[in-house]
Amino acid sequence: MYQIVLTTCPNETVAMKVAKHLVTEKLAACVNIVPNITSIYCWQDEIHCDNEVQLIIKTSEAQFTELSKEINQVHPYDVVEIIALNIQQGDKNYLDWISNSLK
Repeated sequence: MYQIVLTTCPNETVAMKVAKHLVTEKLAACVNIVPNITSIYCWQDEIHCDNEVQLIIKTSEAQFTELSKEINQVHPYDVVEIIALNIQQGDKNYLDWISNSLK
């Protein structure tokens, strides 16, 4: 099963570091970096409104545990958003490329 994993980063420098690490380690086939998102959330009983960078990570379900561990190791947040969504359908050539890009 293929997955899209979502995570946010505090800035583009961290986003690039995480993305390159995941692709280099063959835990992700591709990571899209989407700058300038606004996140509104409650942290330690306070409402925050921060600019963040969204990562859209293409991987497989088999890679999720190690991918999550690696994100947590290189990410500066105390609690990192790591959410996996199963890909229900996709172009066979693209899905094959994902498989061939992972370890």
